Amino acid sequence: MIELSVGDSAKFSKTISESDVYLYAGITGDLNPAHIDKEYASGTIFNDRLCHGMLLAGLISGVLGTKLPGPGTIYINQTLTFLKPVYIGDTISAVVEITKIIKGKQAKVSTKCINQLGDIVLDGEALVSLPRDRSLKK
Repeated sequence: MIELSVGDSAKFSKTISESDVYLYAGITGDLNPAHIDKEYASGTIFNDRLCHGMLLAGLISGVLGTKLPGPGTIYINQTLTFLKPVYIGDTISAVVEITKIIKGKQAKVSTKCINQLGDIVLDGEALVSLPRDRSLKK
């Protein structure tokens, strides 16, 4: 059994591809031209297509469900603040850190996405139900 404690952290890094953005748009139906239309996006204040913010949130979900706390983790809630744009070609690291363990059954976690320049592009906090097969460090 793997022990969990406050301060434990994990991350996943991915370079956002054009395919990622188009697949996400198709799966979710979010066909906002700011994400998928280069000509339209070039006329916005961002000058280029943006990655969907919720695609970034999905990277956090991946860390929670596969790394920390790990398989069996269930999302209860999540706050998200989008701080900077993310473009196709940016490399994003989704970082999760346990900040509080609640009655041995839930955890509050800090959630961040950081770009290749070290800028925090998404900041938030989540509450998750811990997997049954994880023990807690006292």
